[in-house]
Amino acid sequence: MKEMKRRARHRFLEIGFEPSGYDFGRGDSKIDTSKSHLRKALSFVISAILAMWKFFLLLLTNLFSKPTLAYKTGPFFPNTLFDSSYCLSWRVAVETNNAGPWGTVPMECVLYVGRYMLGGQYNRDLKTVMEMIGTYLDGMEASDDGMDAWVLDVDDTCLSNLFYYQEKQFGGMPFDPAAFKSWAGKGMCSAILPVLDLFNKLIDRGYKVFLLTGRDDLTFRDITTANLQNQGYLGYERLIMRTADYKGKGAKFFKSAMRKQLMDEGYRLRGNVGDQWSDLQGDYLADRNFKIPNPMYYVP
Repeated sequence: MKEMKRRARHRFLEIGFEPSGYDFGRGDSKIDTSKSHLRKALSFVISAILAMWKFFLLLLTNLFSKPTLAYKTGPFFPNTLFDSSYCLSWRVAVETNNAGPWGTVPMECVLYVGRYMLGGQYNRDLKTVMEMIGTYLDGMEASDDGMDAWVLDVDDTCLSNLFYYQEKQFGGMPFDPAAFKSWAGKGMCSAILPVLDLFNKLIDRGYKVFLLTGRDDLTFRDITTANLQNQGYLGYERLIMRTADYKGKGAKFFKSAMRKQLMDEGYRLRGNVGDQWSDLQGDYLADRNFKIPNPMYYVP
């Protein structure tokens, strides 16, 4: 019994709480709850909590500084184990066009691309591109003759198809022309707001803006015009769409030909913005070309 009392008193002393009114030798139970003793005990508890919190933060830092493996199931994702460091490298290869032609998002990166598009990084990357375009714009002025122009792509540049691709595992499923035709025919694409802001800025500064899309002219002109108008794209010079003459031609070939027509009309293409490399490459290029991110699909 004496040994148990001795150990109990020792544990109290360890946390800085010394009950002066308790005699461990005689068994008297007089506990002095002075403020100083309570402060010592409370200080010990707080210090322990802070130490545990710092350890937790250290674990988090260590976790996210290394390649992360994650497992996710659900209606939009296959049962996929993914390495975030690989998928980040894959996305960089896509955005720099080092990946070349590719068909679908690798299955191990479907969840990563979904998180990229919905988790905030896509918006931050898009904002950075808009800031760079703004810097370029601030260093020039539109000429008084009205022939300085910009070209903007439509799908996933002016208008977003994210809701459609969310149902297609963010590009993890093969492209379905019939399903996309049905989606585009609804005219439900929402504006990509930073691009809409850029569009309005270009109009306000006196540039002619041409919207250039690979959508079929006969099938989609009316619904695309209405969709653009409903989302705030007002005052552009012309909506250029794919006619029968270019059916079956690649986007790079078609858009190069359309830029040539604009230059032949006397327009000076000061800038071109698109989410696909085929929007920006080929012949008759603009003075500056700006690619906005899109890791969900590739258009040759």
